[in-house]
Amino acid sequence: MSDATPVRIGFIGCGGIARHHLNQLQHIPGVSVTALCDIAPAAIERCRKQFPDLLAEATDCTQAELLARDDVDAVQICTPHTLHFDQANAAMDAQKHILCEKPFVCKVEDAHALLARIETYPKVFALAYQRHAQGQFVYIRDKIASGDMGAVTFVSALQAQSWKKGTAGTWRQTMELSGGGQLNDSGSHLLDIILWTTGLTVANVSAFIDNRGTPVDQNSAVTFTTTSGAQGTITVVGDTVVGWHEDITIWCERGAFFYRNGKLEVVDEKGGRTTLDGANLPPSRNIDEDWIRTIRGEQSGPAAPPINGLRTIELTEAAWRSGAQGGIPVRMN
Repeated sequence: MSDATPVRIGFIGCGGIARHHLNQLQHIPGVSVTALCDIAPAAIERCRKQFPDLLAEATDCTQAELLARDDVDAVQICTPHTLHFDQANAAMDAQKHILCEKPFVCKVEDAHALLARIETYPKVFALAYQRHAQGQFVYIRDKIASGDMGAVTFVSALQAQSWKKGTAGTWRQTMELSGGGQLNDSGSHLLDIILWTTGLTVANVSAFIDNRGTPVDQNSAVTFTTTSGAQGTITVVGDTVVGWHEDITIWCERGAFFYRNGKLEVVDEKGGRTTLDGANLPPSRNIDEDWIRTIRGEQSGPAAPPINGLRTIELTEAAWRSGAQGGIPVRMN
């Protein structure tokens, strides 16, 4: 199919993450936004104010009206987490292409239910795990998959941000809408990218979780073992005055990867260290471009298919179960 093939998009949810996607979509030829849906009119108005040209012809409507429209080929689900399952099912009933924001869903059983439908779904269903299309992580995944570095032996991952303060008073700290705290929110990106780049299958999980006086998890200390014998730790810190900080290390039999706040350093088996920049990495693209390319048939599938959502919620749910039991190890199914 030609890159000029028009793709007409409706947005279910028009908050901050929707504006992020709109900013990326406005630069893709042949893409238009034809419908907007949000329970808060002010959210739609903020989108219109920021993107007046892109949204000039977009109609405000209910979710049911949006999904019934013939001029909506595809939908983006940018709503609170616990709404994703029902909205994804409704969008599939309407036979739309779908880009669903993270997390995929908030329960393992819901992930399995959607995946069973997606197996025979004739449209594109992608997740907005944007790191799957970023050069640093594509490099790590390809290098590990090639076997050049040997087997993964240990993973250490840390993500910290002032999440508790930044999300206070919002739906993200309301369990009925968020389904969980930072582990299921921005932490979802961390869990996903560890599993995706390494290809590891988690076997056992032990976690200590502290809500820090809120209804949802803020600080999480997670350890795990895998079916291959590798071990790992995941640290998510939501209650801090320090801004964003991320540190991912993957040790392999013949080297290691050090990812620090957007910079990737690779260590070879002799201890030599190389910092990789854009010229030495696979090209990056944004997740909206990746989704549109898949819809147009320019690539065989999306960078982040729904199976990654299952893997992530499996690990998240196991950590929650262990944390609720004071750190008792939980065996993955």
